[in-house]
Amino acid sequence: MSKQGTSLTLVDLSADTPCCPPLAQRRVPAETAAVLAPAFKALGDPVRLQLMSMIASAEGGEACVCDLTPAFDLTGPTISHHLKTLREAGLVDAERRGTWVYYRARLGILGQLAALLAVEPVLVA
Repeated sequence: MSKQGTSLTLVDLSADTPCCPPLAQRRVPAETAAVLAPAFKALGDPVRLQLMSMIASAEGGEACVCDLTPAFDLTGPTISHHLKTLREAGLVDAERRGTWVYYRARLGILGQLAALLAVEPVLVA
């Protein structure tokens, strides 16, 4: 199986509306699972989950790599690798400004992931 990025357009990851009903309500179609799985996989690493949180909650909606790197006891290249993984999974967009790169969360895909995992609260009598 190739590690080359294949562009699947079966689910609009930038849409503000859910891709499908929550998985607790209905089976996720194979095509949808194939599109969303890389994003879940990318978030499965603790460092990437923290980076995603830092970027998504950053003031102004974006975070500079210069502010992200010092938060970890990791080398710059390791942080860059994790950010590249988030970018390739479609979770963040990156923009170079001079020598720094700024990251912005892609809220559409985060909404898709959240909607897929949504569950009704269980009321206990």
